Amino acid sequence: MENLKSIDELLELVEQSTSAFHTVKAGIEQLNEAGFEPLDLTTEWGLNRGGKYYLNYHDSTLVAFTIGEQFDYNEGCRITAAHSDFPCLKIKPNPDLRKEKYAQINVEVYGGAILNTWLDRPLSVAGRVVLKSDDIFHPIVRLIDVKRPIFVIPNLAIHLNKEINKGIELNKQTDMLPIGAILEEVEKEWNQYQYFMNFLARELHVNKEDILDFELNLYVAEQGDLLGMDESMISAPRLDNLTGVHAVITGLIEGERKAGINVGVLFDHEEIGSKTKQGAGSIFLYTILEKIFCSLGRTRLRFQEELFDSLFLSIDVGHAFHPNQEKKNDITNKNILNQGISIKESSVQSYVTDSEAIGIIQQICEAKEIPYQKFANRSDGSSGSTLGSIASTMLPIKTVDIGVPILAMHSARELMGAKDQIALVNLVKAYYSL
Repeated sequence: MENLKSIDELLELVEQSTSAFHTVKAGIEQLNEAGFEPLDLTTEWGLNRGGKYYLNYHDSTLVAFTIGEQFDYNEGCRITAAHSDFPCLKIKPNPDLRKEKYAQINVEVYGGAILNTWLDRPLSVAGRVVLKSDDIFHPIVRLIDVKRPIFVIPNLAIHLNKEINKGIELNKQTDMLPIGAILEEVEKEWNQYQYFMNFLARELHVNKEDILDFELNLYVAEQGDLLGMDESMISAPRLDNLTGVHAVITGLIEGERKAGINVGVLFDHEEIGSKTKQGAGSIFLYTILEKIFCSLGRTRLRFQEELFDSLFLSIDVGHAFHPNQEKKNDITNKNILNQGISIKESSVQSYVTDSEAIGIIQQICEAKEIPYQKFANRSDGSSGSTLGSIASTMLPIKTVDIGVPILAMHSARELMGAKDQIALVNLVKAYYSL
């Protein structure tokens, strides 16, 4: 298969990106290696033609951009966006539970996870922890990834639930509580009622009393795999939306455009609606773009004029045709694995439909021989939306929703065609180069 480098990079990113915070961390490491410079929102920016920059916002949203060496007026921006988060289980405050000899933790479901796919899988913990500091208004923030399985949510045996294969609804509060220890093994060493908090303190090498709060999630502690008789498919956790993250960062680093400004964004909170300070439903991106143009000597009015000649690619996974559930797809717009990226269209704007903008992307694909397909929902159903329709209300410019088609979207493991990732990376690179 051509360009296996993209596949290897995606699988490595899956292993690194175990929380939204670690997704941004992995992106920053790639940008640093490529010579990008960090910026701070609270300071004045001195930007230069040919410069490469990035901004870390609340550790879970990332903006990176390049300024063409020949940057001039009336060139606009080429923007791509993906999201850093994924459906998972979030650990609640005061998480420790005890039932008989079992140590469990209290969790809540984040996003639209397929709950039964999380059962019987090895689960680990990642996220960030906030610690006491000498400066009250600047507490210490630490990222953590335990990197080994410590939790599991066991299924109930079929002998005790003989109707299980007829379908069962899992209760998010009672059925999804993970087991982390058998207390006979740990009760002598750990505080009787705070097993997880003591474990967390040990992992961070801090006193338990120094932990003020945390944003931690469970993740499936499994690696991604190439599979199939011809190794043409990828099965992995978190393909939604690490496929988009990989394409945005790689395309931005390798883009060769000499004029204008290229911008890549990884938004947090797409899986819960995007309407947060670091989500696509905020003025964050508009504010950043305005500051970029003003730092380059443009007036606010000039910025607005150039903005409307810009283009926005919203990159998220799409729905592939399922051979066992063919009636779930539109009758003339079936997207097949390994047949190219999905260009997603919807008359109700759940995908941002603009035929002129789509025409631009199609011409890029055809010029670079990049395979593509068009996706539409069945007329009697729907299949979700992306950050594109939300972001475009805050940034009213030409927008296109694209992504790789996948199966088992929002499962603990998802399935995609390996060639589609290569096509997506090639498209974003061309978009940033032409």
